[in-house]
Amino acid sequence: MSTSSFTLRYFNVAGLAETIRLLLTASKVEWTEEHPEWPQEKPNQPFGRLPVLIQKSADNETDLVLSESVTIERYIARTYGFLPADPRKAALQEQIRDRLTDIIIAFFIQRSASDDKKKELVTKFEDLLSKQVEVSSQALRDNGSNGHFFGNELTYVDIAFYAFLKYLIVSAADLQESVSGLVKSSLTPELHKLIAVVEADPLLEAQVAKSDTLVSVLSA
Repeated sequence: MSTSSFTLRYFNVAGLAETIRLLLTASKVEWTEEHPEWPQEKPNQPFGRLPVLIQKSADNETDLVLSESVTIERYIARTYGFLPADPRKAALQEQIRDRLTDIIIAFFIQRSASDDKKKELVTKFEDLLSKQVEVSSQALRDNGSNGHFFGNELTYVDIAFYAFLKYLIVSAADLQESVSGLVKSSLTPELHKLIAVVEADPLLEAQVAKSDTLVSVLSA
């Protein structure tokens, strides 16, 4: 598997692909990124959507094409050791990751809601975020407040949670500045530690350096 190379197709934004980028970088594999013309290239994608990951063998033959962001994430995480082989231990990470998707969906629903539904949907988003912060901060404390959810090394859920926070604080700020402020004010010491530890990890240096760090954004 070490001789495989990858192409990630996505838009030139963080969006649904940032966790994938970070995982590919941490895995020390050869990978490149394509930004297809959209919607012209939509019919050429497996399910008409992005991201798409293409894996090629050592002889440059395509041997795997994957769609759906979380499917791609978990494939890379399992293949390169960022998810444990033990299914119970893996499930503990995956349940945290899956909750992040619920919050992102709630963010977009409340953002586009009509005025008469806005308050209710904003409250739902805030409740989901608050519960996630509470549960995740406790999990980080249970692991010794060392900046990792599990053990002493970088894992899938560390990367996914970092990308989630960066999306809501940085990328989504252009769409709804109030959400960025809400997330910033919700960060616990444990989550600040996670951000700092993930950004300082040598495995992620090449990708983290491509944009402003979240540590610098939060300290500005």
